[in-house]
Formats: sequence, structure tokens, C-alpha cells
Amino acid sequence: MNGIIPLWKPRGMTSHDCVMALRRLFKTKKVGHTGTLDPEVSGILPICIGEATKIVPYLTDTKKTYHAEITLGKSTDTEDQTGNMIEQVTLDHPIPEEKIIEVLQQFIGEIEQVTPLYSAVKVNGKKLYEYARENIQVERPIRRVTIDSIKLVPNTLTFKDGSVSFEIETTVSKGTYIRTLAVDIGKALGYPAHMSKLTRTATADFNQTNALTFEQLEQLNEEQLQSALLPLEAGLSHLPNYQVDEETARKVSYGQKLNRPTHWLENQPYRIEYNQKTLAIYQVHEDNKTQIKPLRVFN
Repeated sequence: MNGIIPLWKPRGMTSHDCVMALRRLFKTKKVGHTGTLDPEVSGILPICIGEATKIVPYLTDTKKTYHAEITLGKSTDTEDQTGNMIEQVTLDHPIPEEKIIEVLQQFIGEIEQVTPLYSAVKVNGKKLYEYARENIQVERPIRRVTIDSIKLVPNTLTFKDGSVSFEIETTVSKGTYIRTLAVDIGKALGYPAHMSKLTRTATADFNQTNALTFEQLEQLNEEQLQSALLPLEAGLSHLPNYQVDEETARKVSYGQKLNRPTHWLENQPYRIEYNQKTLAIYQVHEDNKTQIKPLRVFN
């Protein structure tokens, strides 16, 4: 079986747990997820099966949309609701919606984020969360990410027991930490904060409307599971496509280099298509700019 399952990951499972479960369901070891979701996060997690595992890096490198709840008044060492409290203040008044909307606008565009201490990013060959567990101070990397859009979800602002919470919807580039975004939004509003809930609602063209739950998948027989798989083209819709003729398609199937089309950009992967079927992913050759070379060729 080859294709993509737009899985709706439940809370309580790791991304690796999901891969193991789908290996059992589809009776194959060739299964890969397309972007880690923490155990306490639910939402869309496209899973590639069989030949589609070749596109995992290209589907991982796409924009994501999240629905998050931010709570002001308390910060944690993990930056989310699972961590230990490191600072707490009591808010004695609600915050006007206009103020939150104004602050959210400051985050649109390219921003810098300090990598969370509790993350798998490595520094000197060691994961940051390992330093954290050993109480070892380490300089955390700063990364640049892009916030395409961010908005306050209407009617979600609440003031209760000395804290304020509200929900946002945001579309971001690969590698953006939403919990860090929540903390930074809190700082901009003048309060300690943490991300108290998170759902990923979209990855590329996959969203809740075309997602499948484990409960739905487990009710399907082998033939129905095959039908549930989306073609690998569904995970490459964000890449520009380039149509070729039959002769060129034959060369592509053998993984041959080709002459560079005049409009091709450097460092940009392209889908090579023939008869509406994706044959390969090509890119301008780094050593010979007059040629394009295959990055992935599909059977």
C-alpha cells in the first residue's frame, strides 16, 4: 500500500505511537509521520505509507495552522500546561480585546524565537531537555520563523480566579514553537503566560474536514484501508509542478539529469509530472546550474 493517511492524532499519544499503530493496521514497516506533535497536542498529522515515505521531508517543510489557548498569570518551565510553575501573578482586572488584538499584530511576519528548554533540539550533541533534567545551564539557539497570520478567536476571552485566557488561530512556518509564541505574547502584554491547550488544524492541504481518526481506520477492512490512502500528489500540492513529454518522462524514470528549464529557481524543488502523475522531485543542480537533478524518483 502506498499513499498518505491524514490522521487526526488524539491527545495522549506520541507521533511515534501513531506510526506504530499504523504499521500494525497497514501491515508494513514503511510508515513515517510528517512533523512531531507533543503527546498532549491533538490534530492533523499526515502519515506517509510505502512509496509516499519518500515525500516526508517535503510535507514536513510546509506551513501549519494551530488553534491554541493562552493563559496569562502563570509561566511554566515547559512553556505549556504540563510543566512546573516558575512565575505567577494575580490579575485583578480583565484585558480589553482591543489590546490583545493590537499585540497579536506585532507578531505577524518574521520573528525570532528562543528554542524552548524542554525540546529535542541538540546543543553540542545533547538534547536541550536532557540539559534541563540535569539542571545544567546552556545557551539555547535562536531561530527565525514566520507568522503568516494570527488572530484572536471571537468570544474566547475569559477572566477568572486572577487569570486571563483567550484562544488564537495562527498559521506559521515550519519549526515555529506555539508554546514559545504564547509566552512571548504574554510578555508583550506584560504578564507571565503559558500555552494551556493546542490543536493543529491544518498541514499543507490536510485539515479536519479530510482527516481520519484511529476509531474510523480500525473499522475498515484491507480494501477500504487502501481506498482511504490519498495519493502522494496530495502531499506535494505546495510544490510547483513541471509537465514533461513521454520521452522526458522515460529519462526521469531512470533518474537522469535534464537541461534546466529557463524559469526554474535555485534551491526550489519541483514536481515532475506526466499524464497527471508525479514521477519525481527535481531541483537545479548545485554544481552545474544548466542542469536539474532528481531528489526523489517514484516507482
